[in-house]
Amino acid sequence: MSSKSMTGFGRGETEAGGRMWTVEIRCVNHRYLDLKIKLPRGYAGLEERVRKTVAATLSRGRVDVLLSVSGDFSDLMEMRANTSLALIYRDALADLGKTLDLNNDTTLSQLASYPDVLVREQRTEDLDAVWDSMESALKEALVTCDTMRSQEGDAMARDLQERLDNFSRVVHDIEAAIPELLQRREQNLKERLQKLLDNVQLDPQRLAQEIAILADKTDVTEEIVRLYSHISQFRSFLESEEATGRKIDFLLQEFLREVNTMASKINDATIAHLTVELKSELEKMREQVQNIE
Repeated sequence: MSSKSMTGFGRGETEAGGRMWTVEIRCVNHRYLDLKIKLPRGYAGLEERVRKTVAATLSRGRVDVLLSVSGDFSDLMEMRANTSLALIYRDALADLGKTLDLNNDTTLSQLASYPDVLVREQRTEDLDAVWDSMESALKEALVTCDTMRSQEGDAMARDLQERLDNFSRVVHDIEAAIPELLQRREQNLKERLQKLLDNVQLDPQRLAQEIAILADKTDVTEEIVRLYSHISQFRSFLESEEATGRKIDFLLQEFLREVNTMASKINDATIAHLTVELKSELEKMREQVQNIE
């Protein structure tokens, strides 16, 4: 079975250049693909690449992607001397020394300790070089998430197949009960007419017409044929490699339409009970289908 759940979690890690990239992906059900990406500061330029990579694997669901990086960034650090500020400090100290008649014995190390004389800066990282490491962790997270979604999807598909089998059996029971129902109604019609006419001889042609009208009103052959067709299509959707969750959801609405039509045509307590059972199975299936991609 190929159905996938929209619920899943995946994690991936890649170490390169003394840094560790970690990616976590969380998915829950949603009508469309709602993708939220959180990147470390300075890496916003890679968001579109992340988005395309995720969308190539996940087509539906609310997806949160969290990317983080830790480790050694010393290769990006550099120290810059703020010479103009250092000159201002030096001149100010010299003026202060003259005013107070003190020797100006300021050393280079003392001057360098003053605020903002030495500025620590981080160079902009080459995002193209970073992407290889990030992509590796991202794809690992997608694989583990997709595996979890497939496993849960298989479990849901098995449950849906069982419910579909139950549904099919009830439809077959209704189909098998129709001839007997028609015979009972035909007999009841004859008895009512004879009672109303008080033993007056019935016109066979007229009686045949009434029976034909009754049979036509009770005929659910078209509904049953369409239900069997829907069942077959449902099974093919469950085995499809494509995302079919929305198609199955729509198909279940068609199931319900046929069941309601059938229930309105057959005013019989036994069959009414069976149609309630059909609707119950449809409701349970629809709850499951809401989480299929």
